[in-house]
Amino acid sequence: MEPNHAMADLVITGGVIVTDQASFKGAVAIRDGRIVAVGSDEAMPPARETFDATGLHLLPGAIDAHVHFREPGYTHKEDWRTGTAAAAMGGVTTVFEMPNTNPPTGTVEALKLKQKAAEKAYVDYGLYGLLAEDNLDQLEGLIKGGVAAFKCFMGNTFGNLPSPSTGAMLEGFEIIAQHGLRISLHAETASIMALRQKKLMAAGRRDPLAHLASRPAVVATEAVARAAILAEWTGARIHILHISSGDELRPLREAKARGVDITGETCPHYLLFDEHAYTDLGSIIRVNPPVREKHHQDALWEGVKDGTIDMIATDHAPHDPEEKLRDDIWRADCGFPGVETQMPLMLTQVHAGRLSLTDYVRMSSTAPAKAFGLYPAKGAIVPGADADIALVYLNKRETIRAEDLHSRGKITPFEGFETVGAPVHTLVRGRFVMKDRKLVEDASGWGLSVTRIQNMPAPEPRHVDETTAAVTGAAGKGAGRSTQEAA
Repeated sequence: MEPNHAMADLVITGGVIVTDQASFKGAVAIRDGRIVAVGSDEAMPPARETFDATGLHLLPGAIDAHVHFREPGYTHKEDWRTGTAAAAMGGVTTVFEMPNTNPPTGTVEALKLKQKAAEKAYVDYGLYGLLAEDNLDQLEGLIKGGVAAFKCFMGNTFGNLPSPSTGAMLEGFEIIAQHGLRISLHAETASIMALRQKKLMAAGRRDPLAHLASRPAVVATEAVARAAILAEWTGARIHILHISSGDELRPLREAKARGVDITGETCPHYLLFDEHAYTDLGSIIRVNPPVREKHHQDALWEGVKDGTIDMIATDHAPHDPEEKLRDDIWRADCGFPGVETQMPLMLTQVHAGRLSLTDYVRMSSTAPAKAFGLYPAKGAIVPGADADIALVYLNKRETIRAEDLHSRGKITPFEGFETVGAPVHTLVRGRFVMKDRKLVEDASGWGLSVTRIQNMPAPEPRHVDETTAAVTGAAGKGAGRSTQEAA
């Protein structure tokens, strides 16, 4: 035996390990950033350091597939250091960051700017490339340049990026389907919302509930159904972001039943708020899609319980107070921070009996890891996986306060929420990035891109002889790969 190779860097003993299937007492050994053993305390190899986790639960670090870190272009709201610090404090060990920055991540040059900004990250990350009307010629380059997935804004939100036509969406799906990456969708129909908002403004509506009136559930239902049809036709893999209504669950279920590779997420604010938030919180609750009526909240919880909704994400989107606190709802920026509060909020729901701890692990870590090609390197506490672990004290009681958040933009609708359960230590690839509820400051820059481990299933493009490239002859001129290569 060679002692140097047998020795672990860290052994965590005495805790309860939680998977998406079960919980059990056990220990974890870590070497070179990966888990090398899971078992009883006495079965662990010798280690340079031992950490006693008695009284704690070891969860696979959360994977938040939906964050906005605002850099480049809007760093007064957030940047990669503050955003990933908030993630580390929230037990989130991997984030997927959205492309509506300035410039948008829609070109290879813009991707390089984002990659440079991400060098400050405390946690691992994937970068979304933009799928838009005017950058279809950039999609191949973005894939080669290292995006982990794509984002398509079917409806408008912060940044006011123009929503692509259905024709551009189809062509983008055709191109990306050849490579197998997942396309995440802001599934709201832009034309319906634009017309309704225009008429509401003309009628003098400036109150918070006007925002909800401008975006009825049908805008999301129609968009989900349309995106699913395009994905079914092209073989593209898609993900429905921030599901806000019970109505969306029908086209989601139907698409899954037809064999479409489609996943969906919801966010804590849709599960924990209803229409009363507009009266209680005013512009603070403005978010796209909107928080909806109580019957939608109830339907979303049913979707969580029956597995229709695959995962929990946050749509973390901080703003400056002057941008957020406005009497005119149309002038208030949409969104609020969430990556730091998601785990305490959802563990509180576990404590209340609304979902099990294993279901929470599935939705917060295992399912996103599987959807974005990271499993089992992430999303699991198993030998060979990255040692991304949230050590959680399930009985820890805290009160959410904006002043305590690590995001630059701190205004949160969850101000004053009392939570039960919180991560007290966070490890990313075996290194503590949060310890004893304090950020490990010198861990900035530890985060790496997930493309080094990403392994999506083989692409399964469909109707390849009817793609735009095929019918225009562009496929033979290097625009996209051949059918054989795609398969």
